[in-house]
Order: sequence, then C-alpha cells, then structure tokens
Amino acid sequence: MEMKRIGVEIITIGDEILIGQIVDTNSAWMAKELNLAGLELIQITSVHDDVSHIIESLKMALSRAEIVLFTGGIGPTKDDITKQTLCDFFGSTLVFDDGVYQNILRLFAHRPSVMNELTKFQAMVPASCTVIQNLVGTAPITWFEKEGKVIVSMPGVPFEMKSAMLNDIIPRLKAQFKTSAILHKTVQVHGYPESALALKIADWENALPSNIKLAYLPSAGIVKLRLSGYSNLGDSLELNVNHQLALLSEILGKSIVCYGDESIEQLISELLLKNGKILSTAESCTGGNIAHLFTSLPGSSSFYKGSVIAYSNDVKCELLKVPEDDLVIFGAVSQKVVEQMAEGVCQLLQTDYAIATSGIAGPSGGTAEKPVGTVWIAVCSAERTVSREYHFGSVRNLNIQRASLEAMLLFKEVFLN
Repeated sequence: MEMKRIGVEIITIGDEILIGQIVDTNSAWMAKELNLAGLELIQITSVHDDVSHIIESLKMALSRAEIVLFTGGIGPTKDDITKQTLCDFFGSTLVFDDGVYQNILRLFAHRPSVMNELTKFQAMVPASCTVIQNLVGTAPITWFEKEGKVIVSMPGVPFEMKSAMLNDIIPRLKAQFKTSAILHKTVQVHGYPESALALKIADWENALPSNIKLAYLPSAGIVKLRLSGYSNLGDSLELNVNHQLALLSEILGKSIVCYGDESIEQLISELLLKNGKILSTAESCTGGNIAHLFTSLPGSSSFYKGSVIAYSNDVKCELLKVPEDDLVIFGAVSQKVVEQMAEGVCQLLQTDYAIATSGIAGPSGGTAEKPVGTVWIAVCSAERTVSREYHFGSVRNLNIQRASLEAMLLFKEVFLN
C-alpha cells in the first residue's frame, strides 16, 4: 500500500520580493532539497510584510499541507514581523531565550560593537516553539507543531536558510514523517513542437501507471519531458520509471537528445574533452551567442579555442577568407558562404572542428527568397563539411536562440557519425 505523500508549502515574506527588488531563489533551492528528501512541494506563496496577509496565508497553507516553511521577516528591525505574528497565531508570548543570546554573543565575539538592543532582541522567541539555533546568523529558527502539522520559520538570508535546512530542518522532518520516495527523470526531445510531441506519445502517456506523472517543459527548440514517480519502494520505483523511459525511447528514437537536465553545450563539452578535440566558431547572425554558451562553462579553454564574430562581409572576407565574388553571387546567407566560414575559422584558429552560422535574425532584412528566420549552419572537421538550411520565425531573440541550439545539435550529429 502506498504511503501518504507529505505536502509542503513555502511562504516567503517580504515586500522586497513582491516589488521585484530581489528574486526569490530560496524557494527553488528548497524545492529541490525537499524532493530529494521525499517531501512534495505543493505550493509557494509570497506575501507582504503584513500581519493579516501572513495569518491568512498560514491558515490556507495548513488546510492543504502537512508542513509549512516560512522564510524571511525575522530580522531585528520593525518591518520584520513574522516572529510576533506567529506568536499571536499560536496564542503565545515572546520570551527571552538565553541559548539564542549566547549564540549571538558567540557570533559577535570579535565584533562587540555590533551588539545593541536590536541585536539582543533576536533572542526573544515565542514561548510555544522549539528553538533551533542558527549556526551562521543571529535570527533563531522556530519550530511549531499544531494538530500533527509542522510550521517552521527561518531567515530569508539564503546562506542562513540553507544551513538551517540541511543541518536541522530536513533531518527533523524526515525523522518525524514517513515519506514516500520521489524520483524525477528528464528526457530532452528535439524536432517536435509541444503539441505534436503530445500527440506522438499520447498512447504511451495514457498508459502510464498512476504513480508516475508526466510534465512538458518546452523551450526554444527543445521539449523536456519530466517523469515524476512516487512510491514507498524506492528500488521498484526506479525500475518502473526506467521501464517507461525504455518504452518512450522506442517511440521517439533519435529525437531524444539526452537523458537528464544537462545543457547541450555541456554535452558537447563532454564529447570534446573525452576525445581530446578542440572547437572554434564563426558567428554572423548568432553574434557570439554560441561562444558565450561555451565560455560560460568552467574549464572551457580545454575544448574551446575561440570565435570570429563575422557580422559584416568585410570580416568574412578578410579574416575567414570567404571570396568576395561568392558573397556577391550567393549572398552571405547561403550554403557556400557558411561552409567557407566554418572552414576559414577552423584553419585560422587551427582547431579540430568548427561551427559557423549565417542568417537573417530579423525583424527586418528578409526577402521573398530568404525571409526573416532563414539560417544556414555549417560544421566542419578535417574530413568533411556538413551544412543545413533552417527556417525559424520572425522574433529576433528566439531566432538567435534557435540557431545557436541547432548549430550545437548539428555539431553533435556530425561528431557522432
């Protein structure tokens, strides 16, 4: 019999989140760690520094979740009201906790000037809570229990929250609740719009066991399929999910780019490093975006040598040795020119492989023969040059993203064949 899935809701408190002054990275990090612990995040709520909003959100959260995790609003200043609000909600009063105070003294032992009345006020905690010491900050973590449910208040400072979650909160929650196993596996699929992919795998999706759910995560050129399995038998769960992935592979075949959440540039870097090969790029319509993707990876100098951003025809001719006559006859956006760009940068930078792009990113510049979104991509090695024409849409940024992705996927295809 399946164990009950334990639901968690996160409530983030602070006007700074709601006005966009800071981005709530805490919730994304917590969601990942909670899932690894077998705890299911069912909702994230952000509220003002307002007593009525906090209480209303807490009541709603308790109606649907077994665990409520607060972050933020427990600093020493007047706008930090979470501690007093929780005190009121549980019909408690604030009391001085010497353990918290000694922790604060320890943290500021080398900076006694920081100690003042506001800092000392951090040692005031609700009498009805269990206090968990903050190992890296002054604001204590408070743990409440109500009718079998748990409410925890933590600092909003990310490194303080992470310390509390990893060292105390998650271990305590796992000990208190019998959690089911949660397993996520991702498949990256290329060549299908989301709706077409859904139709392609409809029979497989409809036949999934009730404890395995499917989510579609579309982006430019790639659709990620995430299988989420739930069970109290971890070994059986992984076997069942892997079986479903094998069935999916039979349906989609080579349209599956990879299994997992790795980016395409990461996959290519691994291929190059494993085989001791070096790559260069020549970019026109992508404007250096492919180079940016590769150089964003740590250690990229081990597999990536550099790029020529040949945006103008002059650069194509002078640096990449594209004949001027070919530019006149065929145009910059052509098979002939993009192949010469790839071969030119490969020779110029003395690399094993090269990728080149040339296209009309838009929104203007298109013709009836070559509309906006027309892109030629070439990949060359010492043995051969492969090129392909693509037709994307009319949105410039999306065209750059799609062209960059397709260029890397064409490289992967050439490299592996």
